[in-house]
Amino acid sequence: MKIYTKTGDKGTTALFGGTRVKKYNLRIESYGTVDELNSYIGLIKDQEISKIAKNSLLRIQNDLFTLGAMLATPPEKETLKSGKERLNIPKIDENSILFLENEIDRMDEILPQMTHFILPGGHQAVSFCHIARCVCRRSERLSVALNDEETINNDIIKYLNRLSDYLFTLARKLSLDFQVDEIKWMPEKN
Repeated sequence: MKIYTKTGDKGTTALFGGTRVKKYNLRIESYGTVDELNSYIGLIKDQEISKIAKNSLLRIQNDLFTLGAMLATPPEKETLKSGKERLNIPKIDENSILFLENEIDRMDEILPQMTHFILPGGHQAVSFCHIARCVCRRSERLSVALNDEETINNDIIKYLNRLSDYLFTLARKLSLDFQVDEIKWMPEKN
């Protein structure tokens, strides 16, 4: 398979199922941002972090590929004329969301109670988590906007919402692991 096809040289790309759209199409922005998020998660995974965190992040990366494929499939192309599903892969579902919730709960059990907002930073791996969290939130916003235009699977939005919570909790857990202080946001009084 060649890397370059030249089919996008005029500013269009194909969705799953063959429909061609402009590269700035909201559907393309949505799954393109998921791809960006996946790259940042790879960056976190490449840090000196626990095997448990690395394994969780690998599963999340696989889930994000699935989620991207779901976003790349317009509703009218989800099934073939025979009624068979065109995208023949496991989908993001309640089990995917439950995995994130369980991971959040597992980490949260050992974290100190949060009493203030926390400023990003303290360690490079922690900062990467916060960057990924922000990209995840952007991906969620784009997916919600796409859903307003054409319905997408609601588990996609739930998953992205929960993933941003996971990334925030992971940042806190890594602060604990690396023994760096969380910097509380304390608004200055005038």
